[in-house]
Amino acid sequence: MEHFIVSARKYRPAVFKDVVGQQAITNTLENAIVNNHLAQALLFTGPRGVGKTTCARILAKKINQDGTEKEGEDFAFNIFELDAASNNSVDDIRNLIDQVRIPPQVGKYKVYIIDEVHMLSSAAFNAFLKTLEEPPKHAIFILATTEKHKIIPTILSRCQIFDFRRIGVRDIKEHLAEVAKAENIDAEDDALHIIAQKADGALRDALSIFDRVVSFAGKNLTREAVTENLNVLDYTWYFQITDLLLENNIPQVLVTYNDILSKGFDGHHFVMGLASHFRDLLVCKNQQTIDLLEVGEQVKTMYFEQSQKTDTRFLIDGIDIANTCDLKYKTSQNQRLLVELCLMQLASLTFQGEKKNSSSGQRFVIPPSYFKSEKFTSEKITSAGSIQPKPIKKVETDSEVPEEIEKNTINEPSEEISSKKQVSEENVSEEKPTNGQPEKVIERPQILAERNAKKVSALSLKSIQKKQEIKQELVANQPDAENLPSNDFSEEEMQAAWTEYTANVESDGKYNLLSHLTMGVPKLDGAIIHLEFPNQTIKTEVERAKYELLGFLREKLQNYDIDLDITVNETAEKRYAYTTREKFEKMKEKNPLIEKLRREFDLDI
Repeated sequence: MEHFIVSARKYRPAVFKDVVGQQAITNTLENAIVNNHLAQALLFTGPRGVGKTTCARILAKKINQDGTEKEGEDFAFNIFELDAASNNSVDDIRNLIDQVRIPPQVGKYKVYIIDEVHMLSSAAFNAFLKTLEEPPKHAIFILATTEKHKIIPTILSRCQIFDFRRIGVRDIKEHLAEVAKAENIDAEDDALHIIAQKADGALRDALSIFDRVVSFAGKNLTREAVTENLNVLDYTWYFQITDLLLENNIPQVLVTYNDILSKGFDGHHFVMGLASHFRDLLVCKNQQTIDLLEVGEQVKTMYFEQSQKTDTRFLIDGIDIANTCDLKYKTSQNQRLLVELCLMQLASLTFQGEKKNSSSGQRFVIPPSYFKSEKFTSEKITSAGSIQPKPIKKVETDSEVPEEIEKNTINEPSEEISSKKQVSEENVSEEKPTNGQPEKVIERPQILAERNAKKVSALSLKSIQKKQEIKQELVANQPDAENLPSNDFSEEEMQAAWTEYTANVESDGKYNLLSHLTMGVPKLDGAIIHLEFPNQTIKTEVERAKYELLGFLREKLQNYDIDLDITVNETAEKRYAYTTREKFEKMKEKNPLIEKLRREFDLDI
């Protein structure tokens, strides 16, 4: 069997013009040789497989050529390669220094190529410093490394540094096409492009992958053979998934993802590839960014066609959702469910967008302006507990209802309504036709209704007219004052009724309201009960229970003229006892004999 030479060695460049993707560095080195401006210490740094060692060998051979050498002369006696990964001790560097002193027998320069120089120990670096700074005239050092940050600064300052970059996908693909042509291999453009992407900027890796795929597929290199051999998820899956997402076909999306997993592909790679696919579609939508798409010409056409069917907002949201899934994948306990949830969210993007923008009435949305409209405020609204099975009577749509009446009707609890059922039935008049319209309905007592009628705005003639109409209706529809009891009561009776109500509140478990009602002492002024609280929050909480409290007091004291006057006095402060000392002092204020008891028995607080 004939000896096989891998493509990375067989097609290693022998001159600078054959080096792929490093034109700036090769031009600099050629000009330095021509102009006799070459430094004696060079540092080649960059990723693996980008041509560092190749350029070092070409440079070492070229600087000794003067035109008189034989054809094919490689000056092997003048080139010394040292692997610093295995020769990293001080003794190895000392042996190198001893060899440097000897001038070359053939040619003009002796070139020392030290590969993986960052593997040298600190002592070896320090032993190398003096020779690197002032080498003999016939010695040139070329250091190569993939990790420049591990080299000490004193070495870096003595070298001329050349940074090798990753080789582009297009350059690798073109070089692979030349190799395939030289080997008489029929290779598809998409197949070579996949190999170039898999190499990740390293030409040596690309040539190694090329040899492996050729061994699998033979002389005919197809895209299907490359994807199968490299275990790469074919881009056709992403086109299929995207079409299903745009159709909101969630079941088929999940079935397709299951087929991908059954072929042995990783869910994490799928999510990352899907985000990259969305990015490529987004790139295709603008002529200025289409050059960022690194795919073959045939695939570029497919990307362009699908990009016309996708919306920019869908692609941006899709990239964000896929990227979030990518970040959460490693920490997720159920990784498959995480990816499936991501796909369902992606499939719902356009569905939700259609719903939001739909004008067909499938999704009913009430605008905020409706609640301020005259139609809404003209309807009679009752609390949930007071809904009757019979139809709710409505007020005329051409008149305004006082805001306070509407508010009181909404906040009035069902207990109060049930306790005042008789009064409410007397206040509701029968519906009689008046000029073809239903008669207005008023449910509040005469005193409260008159006070609410005063709150109608009077800033215009129309408002004044409506105010007069409402006032006349209130007087006409309210029962006589004789029907509402208005018995006299003392402050002690009021306090007793107040205490009974707080006891009911405590039995109902409303401890927050109980603390508010027992915070101060209610004061009576005629039929008005005055309450004073230290802040607005407590006032609001008590006002929510105001009508239930009024209903209880009016029923208990048989006086429907009773009303509450709640005010806020932020300067008033109720002092609570928190510590044991404060509690003791508060008890002593109520009963001074407690102090005598403490001293008599020598008690501690």
